[in-house]
Amino acid sequence: MISYIIPTRNRPQRLLETIRAINSLGSHDQCGGAEVIIVDNDSCERPILPRETKCGLSISYIRLKENLGAAARNIGAQASDQASDWLVMLDDDSYPDDADFFAQLQNVPSDMAAVSADIFLPGKSPMGHAPREMGGLPEVFIGCGVAIRRGVFVELGGYDHAFNYYVEEYDLAARMMLAGYRIGFSHEFSVQHDKDLANRDFNLIVSRLVRNNGWIAGRYAPDDSAGAELREVISRYAGIARIEGAEEGYAHGLTELHPTLASQPRRPLDASQWDRFTGLTHVRKHLSEVHARQRFQSATIVDAGKNAWAVAQVLRELGVRLIDDGEEAEAHVIGTLSPGPMMDSLIKRTRLRRPQGPRLLAPWTPAPLFPGAKTAIAAA
Repeated sequence: MISYIIPTRNRPQRLLETIRAINSLGSHDQCGGAEVIIVDNDSCERPILPRETKCGLSISYIRLKENLGAAARNIGAQASDQASDWLVMLDDDSYPDDADFFAQLQNVPSDMAAVSADIFLPGKSPMGHAPREMGGLPEVFIGCGVAIRRGVFVELGGYDHAFNYYVEEYDLAARMMLAGYRIGFSHEFSVQHDKDLANRDFNLIVSRLVRNNGWIAGRYAPDDSAGAELREVISRYAGIARIEGAEEGYAHGLTELHPTLASQPRRPLDASQWDRFTGLTHVRKHLSEVHARQRFQSATIVDAGKNAWAVAQVLRELGVRLIDDGEEAEAHVIGTLSPGPMMDSLIKRTRLRRPQGPRLLAPWTPAPLFPGAKTAIAAA
């Protein structure tokens, strides 16, 4: 059995559309049934909801007296049926394409605490395919599309309410690693995120991002790299703030970050765990295998994004010379570790690649979670 956990706030129509999308998936008999739990983050008015979907899934509605942000999911998890094996975390504007994947969750290795979805956004990219959601890393999921073992979520206490929204998934993923668990990714777990890009407060977003990412560095970075990690966070979001015109939010985030760093619960990951958390382990494994099969002496990092530094570091470890974009290299290596942008870049560059041009390489590839499962790279 699975439990859909959906926080919502002031979007009753969007929530009803999501419930209709879940209803269209049918009875969920293939995974032992399902329930839908809505947790309302203190909306201005209560939405009118049915008690069950037309296909027979029960709907529970919990109205909170304050906005807990992502931690509202904790309330939903506590209210979920104890017979439920997995919590499927969604937003009120995201929903799975089908329920077939959930029957396969019973085959996922027992040390895998969460499975990230392949999350698609509305519209079409210039190449004609649906663009994917930004964010995440090889072992860090995105909150609007992930299946989490109910027992693990409850054991670890769920999301930390201090984060509100943004980066709370990184905190939970780090605690999963500290507890000895892994996190996977499955292309067969497909989620649509009907994200409204209008009326977004980028000052608030950047403020939360710099504060919350700084907290992650303060909590989990190993002792010998915590300072460098914090400086990288501050520098990265300074650049993003300039691009988005959100300097005011950036400054506010810093004023919240600095006085709160010392009070963060310090539980550093060890070197091996940190390499997994940042994606370095995944890049090192994949590119080392590719390089061993067919060596290349020079490479250009293209479409640089989240943790591109890990790609550069591994290429240097392999003795590969890095060449600036625009110059001819033997290989083009995609420079983002976020699953969605990585696969979008792979699709785009595969279609544009010259027949005799440089090799095109992904920086990592998700392993199949169970026999017969497709890899995301093959699907892309």
